[in-house]
Amino acid sequence: MFSDDLKLLVGLGNPGSEYHKTRHNVGFMVLEEIARQNKCTFRENKKLYGRTCEIRSDVTKTMLLMPNTYMNDSGKSVRSAKDWFDFENHQLIVLVDDIDLPLGKLRVRSKGSSGGHNGLKSIISHLGTSEFKRLRIGIGSPSDNQQERKSKTISHVLGKFSKEELITLEFIIQEIINCIESITSKNWEKITTRINSYKPENS
Repeated sequence: MFSDDLKLLVGLGNPGSEYHKTRHNVGFMVLEEIARQNKCTFRENKKLYGRTCEIRSDVTKTMLLMPNTYMNDSGKSVRSAKDWFDFENHQLIVLVDDIDLPLGKLRVRSKGSSGGHNGLKSIISHLGTSEFKRLRIGIGSPSDNQQERKSKTISHVLGKFSKEELITLEFIIQEIINCIESITSKNWEKITTRINSYKPENS
């Protein structure tokens, strides 16, 4: 169960079955597994331009949000949820894929630039600040050659994970969930160190 310090957990991705389990949708995949473990069902929420699911305990309530706006306009959904429920930016964590990190590497920050990621770029624009927590999930690069990488980026991020990658991803997703469930306002630095030094068990 989540701490009261976390009110909104956003996974980024693209809606539609054609994007299911693609690398760009790894944020969705984490939220889907959290929902499964907590027996929580996502429902369409037109006011928030996405699908939502609430995880409750006796004292806490955390919303999971998967925007339906497509990646490039994710901020519209995040801003709507923040305003509707009157959340503060520090109560938000965004889960996002990162092509600059190899599969199995994680990076968490409390603020920063978009790093060229259109989903983060949209959220920063709609919130009017870059000061919110984001957890980057490595999906690997299509090539070490910059020119080749540029030409293959779209097909890579919109491509499906291989069977071997999905096995590794199971370990990664569970570690992310364990860390997120452990977060409080007092141990953020400790959790940050744990996430940033993580290596999958089968790597």
